[in-house]
Amino acid sequence: MPEQDDHKARMQQMQDAHRRKTREASDAGRGLVLVHTGNGKGKSSSAFGVIVRALGWGQNVGVVQFIKGNWITGERRFIDTLDRVTWHTMGEGFTWDTQDRERDITAAEAAFARAREMMESGEYDLVVLDEINIALRYDYLTVEAVIDGLRARHARTGVILTGRDAPAQICEYADLVSEMTEVKHPFQAGIKAQKGVDF
Repeated sequence: MPEQDDHKARMQQMQDAHRRKTREASDAGRGLVLVHTGNGKGKSSSAFGVIVRALGWGQNVGVVQFIKGNWITGERRFIDTLDRVTWHTMGEGFTWDTQDRERDITAAEAAFARAREMMESGEYDLVVLDEINIALRYDYLTVEAVIDGLRARHARTGVILTGRDAPAQICEYADLVSEMTEVKHPFQAGIKAQKGVDF
C-alpha cells in the first residue's frame, strides 16, 4: 500500500528530526520563566494546569494574585485542600473596583514584595504571578523592578506571569511566551461567567 508506505516514511522522518533536536537540547540548569498573555481566556487556567503538573512531581508551588481580589474560585477552593501550595491573594479586585490609583500601587508593590521573597527563598519550584501583567499595564509596578526580581530568583524556581498586555521587555526576558487569542467569548453574547468553567 503506497499510501501507507508514504505515511510511514514521513512519520519516521519527523520522529528522527524530533529525536535529533531532543538529543541536542540541554538542561537550562534553572527554573524557566513563562508568560501567558493575550486577549483570550485561559491565561490563568493554563498556569493552574502547570501547578497541577508540578504537584504531580512532588514540587512546591507558590501563587501570588495581583488583581483578582478575594473571589471564591474553584481553583482556590481545590488548592486550599492540598499541601505544597502557598497562595497569597494580594489584589483588591478588578482595577475598576477600587478606583484609587495610589491604593492599587500600594497593593501591587506589596504583592510583588511577597513574590520576591518567595522567588528568592529557594523553597519553591514554581511561583505563579497571576495577573501581574495587568499591574504592569497600569504602571502599578515597573518592568525594571519585575525583571530585577526575576533575575534574583533562586536557580530552582520557575515563574509564570499571567495577564493581558505583557510588556515587550518581559516577553524578551522570558523563556516561553504564549498568547491566548479570543476567537469567540460567551460574555459577548450576554452569557454570564459560569462556575466551574470561568471561576
